[in-house]
Amino acid sequence: MGKVAFLFPGQGAQYVGMGKEIADEYKSASKVFDEATEALGFDVREMIFNGDDETLKITENTQPTIVTTSIACMQPLLEKGIRPDFVAGLSLGEYAAHVTAGTISFKDAVALVKKRGKYMQEAVPIGVGAMAAIIGLENNDVIECCKEASQVGIVEPANFNCPGQIVVAGEKAAVEKAAELCKAKGAKRAMLLPVSAPFHCSLLKPAGEKLAVELDMVSLNDIKIPVVTNVTGETVTNKDFVKDLLVKQVSTSVLLEKSIRTMLDAGVDTFVEIGPGKVLSGFVKKIDRDAKVLNVENLETLNKALEVLV
Repeated sequence: MGKVAFLFPGQGAQYVGMGKEIADEYKSASKVFDEATEALGFDVREMIFNGDDETLKITENTQPTIVTTSIACMQPLLEKGIRPDFVAGLSLGEYAAHVTAGTISFKDAVALVKKRGKYMQEAVPIGVGAMAAIIGLENNDVIECCKEASQVGIVEPANFNCPGQIVVAGEKAAVEKAAELCKAKGAKRAMLLPVSAPFHCSLLKPAGEKLAVELDMVSLNDIKIPVVTNVTGETVTNKDFVKDLLVKQVSTSVLLEKSIRTMLDAGVDTFVEIGPGKVLSGFVKKIDRDAKVLNVENLETLNKALEVLV
């Protein structure tokens, strides 16, 4: 086996009951939910295991609960001595990557992402912003359509996920115009997404500024495992760059495809998506069909992953 990367999901992957099977089976995983409760001042376990979709969907709940679940689901792998060569995450997932790399303590990370979620939601009033997924167009075509649609308002590429799948974000009318232009250019689909804010575009700069104040109060540790960052798609190994990257990440494009290619080029052949859902696994397969892709979110997927990794 070549090198192994751990990947952590972003917002939208959440569901009621995520991580419960692993927490019930592994004390180390269960303890993570207790630590999150202590850090956040509300019963995280109750919200995730017995709550409802609407509560979990609130951005300032979604972000800490996904990070908590991801870190909990990783514990059995660490117990078995499985350590990644690289870590990365989609947007929010980059915080779980930094926890894994030792850069940020888990308690600091969940407290930060709760505030991050709140600031992101507050930056743009509900109904003003939108996001749309564009399927089946080249990157440059989508960038051109955004430029043309920006006569209507702000619209920018938000996520470069994998070949032929890009998400755009901005003001609702401009996003709708960009989607229309993309369809006219030959996109297979251009659909508005059910999100509460236009993430990863310049409208979110005020959220980044507020997050910067919070990050200033957090002390970072040396990075023990290279983190491939959303903002550049390259590895970061020096903690001095991390705060700036996490601030920029809120209002700039997520370069996921470039991040995966960076790891492939560095010899990674096995990607383990840890936490709720399998969205990132799908992206990796579209980027490189030969890559080995595993996910860990319940006992069945954990046991399958252990068979391959141990």
